[in-house]
Formats: sequence, structure tokens, C-alpha cells
Amino acid sequence: MNPFYPSLHFRYLARHYLKNLLAILFGLSFAFASIDYFQHIQMLNVSSNYKILYIYYMWQEALGMLYPLAIVFAVIMTKLSFVRQNTMGALHAFGYTKRRLLFPLFVVASLTYALFLYLHTTEFSYAKDKAHVLLTNQIHAYDVNDVFFKYNDTFVYIKKLDPVKKKIHGITIFKVAGDQVRYTISAPTAVFNADEWIAQDATVKTHIYKKGELIRYSVDRKERIATLHGYKPKIIESLYEGKALNVIDAYHTWKLLQTQNLNSDKIRASIYDKVIIPLFALAMVVILFFKLPFHARMMNFGMVLALSLGATFLVWGILFGLAQIGSNGVLVPELTAIVPIILLWIYAIYLFYTDERKSS
Repeated sequence: MNPFYPSLHFRYLARHYLKNLLAILFGLSFAFASIDYFQHIQMLNVSSNYKILYIYYMWQEALGMLYPLAIVFAVIMTKLSFVRQNTMGALHAFGYTKRRLLFPLFVVASLTYALFLYLHTTEFSYAKDKAHVLLTNQIHAYDVNDVFFKYNDTFVYIKKLDPVKKKIHGITIFKVAGDQVRYTISAPTAVFNADEWIAQDATVKTHIYKKGELIRYSVDRKERIATLHGYKPKIIESLYEGKALNVIDAYHTWKLLQTQNLNSDKIRASIYDKVIIPLFALAMVVILFFKLPFHARMMNFGMVLALSLGATFLVWGILFGLAQIGSNGVLVPELTAIVPIILLWIYAIYLFYTDERKSS
């Protein structure tokens, strides 16, 4: 098949599936954004244009959260509508196999997943945080205050971080060995440059001990000191303010926490939530396409629709619950995210290779 000019059946099935997918996705997301807006309308003490912006941000958040469900619901709608119109029976009569009929739907679903995966590497992932800023009427309040964390073999205290200007006001770095402070580095300001922070006009105090007792310290002035390599402003803001991260920043944060020998369960769970868990939708596309009836005879349309929607919600709910368990550190995220998706895909692949000859 020419990828630039697919076959007639491919275009026919893909067009109908895409139409249903867009209708469901935009319908669900707009409904979610509208309900959220009316729930929080009393708290939105901002001008009308900011209220519209709030709805827009929550709509983006709904798109990112609900698109896997829309992928599955669109398959159910497309398949059942074709069955009721006897389109599936006609396509089978022309010699099209279940796998060939699945292919156009699976391609569109995969491209949808790829599109949202790309969006989650951009500012799209920060829509909920932007909406929260409007909800709490903190439009110009960007500062993060009083941050304390470990960096390599030192500890860092930041008095105030401005993530927009990428500037720190008041930074102190000190190294502790046992119960002794070896040295401290303090600077009134630090600016982010490429992949590290440059502390300006820094003061370095080296503590000198004799027989375990502090006897004196030496003071040096440094015009510039490079530190906090890899700690982007968005990473610091996320780690210590609970803000969201896109996939790329989350990956860098994961590697950074590994380097610092710190727990990375929450960050890994965040990555899996955007990258791994939505793959359940593609597995459900395969499962439901083979499991839903291919012929209208003796089919209880209402019962089939209810069971398929119920199965989708059940799988999604279980995965959502497991994701929360992994994010809270009760179980490792790999066990709560990757393993269930692998099991679901094993069943989908089993159906793909064994269900071709079965008729419904």
C-alpha cells in the first residue's frame, strides 16, 4: 500500500474513525472544562479574558487526560455503527480480513497517541498549573521561596527563585561532613546559564578544625561560581512546589535524582503516566475490535455497548488507581504502570494472531 495514497477501504475506515474520534474527544474535553469552570466560577476573581484563558487551559488539561478514552470510545462507536449498517458484513464479503479492517483504525489511533506524546514534551503539560495560577489569582506571583535540597555532597538553601526570569535571590551552599560544616558558599544572586547556575559575587568561607574543634575560617571572594549543574528552574519549581513537568524535563529530573541518589518514584510515575499508561488505549483498540460482533444478527446493541464501555472504564480505572499507588511510593512505578500494560498487550497480541478465523 502506498502510504501517500492509501487504498479506498483504508481511507473510508480511517475517515469515519477520525470523525468519531474528534467528535468524542472535543465533546468530552469541552464538557470537562465547562464543568470545572462552573465548579470554580466563584473562586475566579479575575477579568473575563482571564476566565476564558482558564477554560482554555483546563480544556488542554482535559485533552491530555481524556484522549486515551476517546481513542477507545471512537473504536466502539465506529465498529458498532458499521455493524448496524451491515458495512462490516459487506467488507467481509469482499474478502477483507479482520486484520486489514483493524489496520486503518490502529494507524489513526497510533498517530493520535504520537501527537499527544509530542504535546507532552511542550508547554502543553503545564496547562493545569497555569489554570491554578488564575484560580488562586496569582497571575504575577511566580516566586518560589525557601527551598532546601541536597546537591551532590552538599546542601543548598534558596531564599527566593524566580523561574520566569531564571534568577535566584539569596543562595547558600554548605558541605557537611559528620557533624562539621566544612565550607559555605553564599551569594546574593545567581542566574541560570545553559545548564547550570552562575552564583555572582560569591563569598566562600572555609572552616578550619583542629582536633574536632573549629578554630577559625578563611574567607575568599569569587566573582562567579558555577553550581547546580542540571537543575533547571522548572525542575526546582516542580520538585519543591509539586508543579507538573513535561516529558523531557521529567526525564532530565529522573536522571538528576539518580545522580543525587534520591528517590525518583514520583518522577518515574509521572513519566509513565504520560508515555506508558496511554498505550492501554491502543491495546484496547485491538481487543475490542476483535471482541465486538462483526454481524448484526442476534446482537443486543444496548448490551454490547454497555459492556464495551464498562470494560473500558474498568481497565482505565484500574490503571488510574495503580498509577496513584506508584506515584505515592507504595509500590514501584514499574510494577503499577509497565507490568499491567505489558499484560494487556500480551492479550491483545494473542487475539490478533488467534481470533482471525473466529466469527461473531
